[in-house]
Amino acid sequence: MKNEIYGVVSPDCIDMLTKLIEAHDNLGIVSTLDQTTGRVVVRVTPDTWAEVMDILQHLPFKIYIENQAV
Repeated sequence: MKNEIYGVVSPDCIDMLTKLIEAHDNLGIVSTLDQTTGRVVVRVTPDTWAEVMDILQHLPFKIYIENQAV
């Protein structure tokens, strides 16, 4: 089930990631898993998964998506 998208961003970009997801009609909820490594999870619904993936692929900073093949 496509409910969580795990990724890694630069730790100083975590706040920006959260604000960008919130700005897109709260399509997901960003939680920090490890602040020092920048590991995050974006919780989504199956209906918003594809749209959030598209947003993540076009961020103004790099993000490594850990479960892109899900």
